[in-house]
Amino acid sequence: MSFLRNYLNKIKPNFEEGGKLHSLRSVFDGFETFLYVPNTTSKSGTNIHDAIDSKRIMSMVVIALLPALLFGMYNIGYQNYAAAHQTGTLLEMFAYGFLVMLPKLLVSYVVGLGIEFAWAQWKGEEIQEGYFVSGIIIPMILPVGCPLWCIAIAVAFAVIFGKEIFGGTGMNIFNVALLARAFLFFSYPTKMSGDSVWVATDSIFGLGNTLPDAFTCATPLGQMAQGSAPSASLFDSIVGLIPGSIGETSVIAIAIGAVILLWTGIASWKTMLSVFLGGSVMAAIFQATGQTPVEWYEHIVLGGFCFGAVFMATDPVTSARTETGKWIYGILIGALAVIIRVMNPGYPEGMMLAILFGNMMAPAIDFYVVEANISKRMKRAKK
Repeated sequence: MSFLRNYLNKIKPNFEEGGKLHSLRSVFDGFETFLYVPNTTSKSGTNIHDAIDSKRIMSMVVIALLPALLFGMYNIGYQNYAAAHQTGTLLEMFAYGFLVMLPKLLVSYVVGLGIEFAWAQWKGEEIQEGYFVSGIIIPMILPVGCPLWCIAIAVAFAVIFGKEIFGGTGMNIFNVALLARAFLFFSYPTKMSGDSVWVATDSIFGLGNTLPDAFTCATPLGQMAQGSAPSASLFDSIVGLIPGSIGETSVIAIAIGAVILLWTGIASWKTMLSVFLGGSVMAAIFQATGQTPVEWYEHIVLGGFCFGAVFMATDPVTSARTETGKWIYGILIGALAVIIRVMNPGYPEGMMLAILFGNMMAPAIDFYVVEANISKRMKRAKK
């Protein structure tokens, strides 16, 4: 690594003020700070507690996402082989899923980072690192049948209109990945829902199976929306061997990611826990009144509930930041997700809309929590 460090130091003057490649300064800076922690020090009197920066935080979030991503790749192959009534080895199914998933990840990063690089050059600013996480999440929360051109359009929309026009990383109101999914859901609903988008249907390099054009497969939430109980067992739902969005099916893989985020202190346990509490209570109410065909805990393990609670509701930029506000914010999201699922069959997966609504309400929640604390302290001071 010393060779790489020395090489970067050697070419760095070319990208600084007056250098022949100064116009690409933002690109070089983004690459350098991705590889190494910046060696600059604060000149404003601010106390620096450690060397970690936002790029290191984003890297840790990506590590936490890897178990769900890797299992999602395996499940792509598993669902294809199961649909064709064929058996394949674990390696064959994973390799097939990897080949299906790889183009989606490449499109997401090429389009998203391309826009961010161009935007940074245009504005003469540093390249922001927020899309490092969004780029991997977007393909994970989409059905495997979503075309690459749809992913490209959604990424461009989310990065430009959901992030950059608000000022970039740290300034966006809505979760960028969910905004991309919402754009696709409302603009191209046939590519995001129904029974024909959840299983890969083409073989690749001799791996996988070519399924009939008319092949369909409903998700457990899709079956619930039609008023019937899911055909998948609770065990399969927890392990993740069910049709669904690529990275959202395995509760176990998501739980591993949750442990990593909580252990490193990146995610708030209050937000995460309150989402599960809100969803569990609301699901239990619907079960008690006979309005849902499944047990309350099945709402928690099905669909994108766990993934949303762990990786998206806890987004520090778009979630509530006050300690009391985190509880209110999380309970609101969990309860609303189940309400949408049960009360509106047109949206069998309510987590997306619930989190986006929570993003919209987060500033108001924090405002009133702060105002309540100020009022309480003023009353205490008058005594």
